[in-house]
Amino acid sequence: MPQSRKRPVLTTAATVLTLLLASPVFTHLSAQERRTTTETKEDTSKDIPIPQETTAVTQHQEAIGGQTIHYTATVGNLLISKEDHDEIEKPYHSVFYISYTEDGADSNKRPVTFLYNGGPGSATIWLEMGSVGPMRVLSNSPEPTNNPPFKVVPNEYSLLDKTDLVFIDAPGTGYSHPVGKGTIKDVAGVDEDLSAFTKFIIRYITVNHRWNSPKFLFGESYGTTRSAGLSATLNEAGVQLNGIVLLSSILNYNARAAGLDNNYITDLPSFAAIAWYHNKVPNKPADVLTFIQQARDFARGPYAEALYQGNALSDADADKIANQMSSLIGLSPAFIKNANLRISASRFRKELLRDQNKILGRYDARFEGPDADAAGENPGYDPSDTGISGAYVASFHNYLESDLKFVSQDTYNNSGPDLNQNWDQKHRPATATGPFGRQQAMPYVAGDLGDTIRKNPHLKVFAANGIYDLATPFTATEWELAHMGTESKLRANVTWGYYPAGHMVYLNVDALKAFRQDLGSFYDNAR
Repeated sequence: MPQSRKRPVLTTAATVLTLLLASPVFTHLSAQERRTTTETKEDTSKDIPIPQETTAVTQHQEAIGGQTIHYTATVGNLLISKEDHDEIEKPYHSVFYISYTEDGADSNKRPVTFLYNGGPGSATIWLEMGSVGPMRVLSNSPEPTNNPPFKVVPNEYSLLDKTDLVFIDAPGTGYSHPVGKGTIKDVAGVDEDLSAFTKFIIRYITVNHRWNSPKFLFGESYGTTRSAGLSATLNEAGVQLNGIVLLSSILNYNARAAGLDNNYITDLPSFAAIAWYHNKVPNKPADVLTFIQQARDFARGPYAEALYQGNALSDADADKIANQMSSLIGLSPAFIKNANLRISASRFRKELLRDQNKILGRYDARFEGPDADAAGENPGYDPSDTGISGAYVASFHNYLESDLKFVSQDTYNNSGPDLNQNWDQKHRPATATGPFGRQQAMPYVAGDLGDTIRKNPHLKVFAANGIYDLATPFTATEWELAHMGTESKLRANVTWGYYPAGHMVYLNVDALKAFRQDLGSFYDNAR
């Protein structure tokens, strides 16, 4: 259904609170004015100008879930401070967001969901323009999307019939940026990022009177790392969550440390699914999920036992395992043996279609493309990244201006500058005790989530997985959520979804439809 729009209303944050004042102009600082700095001296001449908290508001309607939803879209920013309740006087960051709220809904009954992408260091245009927002980009996935003009259409698979949506650009990404004496280093780290997001969510529910609303988190990729950590930091701050959606999860950065074999075990079922998709397995069964289960059983049993033996494994047993692996993942027994039975995702992406001089996508191995060096060991690029990026970036900017009536002269940072270079991987869980409460050199956040579920046994988690995803293989998620220390009666708190897609499940429209149906049930149950 076409959207009907009124002239946008431009307001300051004060009017969000009082509903009385209006501002005729929506302005932003120039990129030069809000340049980042790593200076630590208390030199006010180096302070980055502090903007007002400002919003641009438009009205819309859309047919979703068999009903017409009238909603308000708000593009804005909120200031956060290192000190509680000091956002206006001593902020250190301005956080950009886009929210969609149903008109006339009772905020005590209407859920609100906070959504974000990952990276770390990624803005949230991917979830915003492809998943459960009111509009979505059409792509040619798993083929490269054609050149502009790109098409954005009303999203019949939006979640707006179930929940209000708040898409957040992580501090240092998108239009989010340091202010005052703030620096990128203040938000460039596991715990620094958790602190900033906790402050933003508390600020948002305070300004918008949503303390008593049902609350959900929805993170993708590193966003799942963030969500698991936020479950604890928010709970500690008195913000009790109803549910968390984990899309393409990474919950333990220690699992791929040198010398460990667990990642080879958890990667293998994904390899099998991808080999099945590309017709590289003999006597291919009709059902991919049945084939995946065969690969799971092999990975957890004979394969795990063989890797456990290490150099003690006999040549005869190594040959047997290599032949079994070959029948599951489509690579030759000789290649598998030469790799010491340990196949990295990068090698798999290069080797599976080497005879066709094609490489596979990391985020979505349905994507394929030619490589410059057919003899190389590693892929030269990721076809699943290059195949969609232009469509999403261009469509997002056009949507902001044409639909949401928001224009800025600043640069929108799809990837936050200086974030990854300065990212501090250390993590100390907010509330966990025992083995999960120690300082960590790399984040392990399944323990944080398990701790939160023990303290809030009503918290529900939905883990969504693309079976062709090599960035965050689904079996690794199964492993981590099965080892987070919750007792058996709490196992039902976690439910699962598996889809014929990659990291960004929503790129496959059939998968998006099934994902949306599962999310609808999850929200109904979690409320």
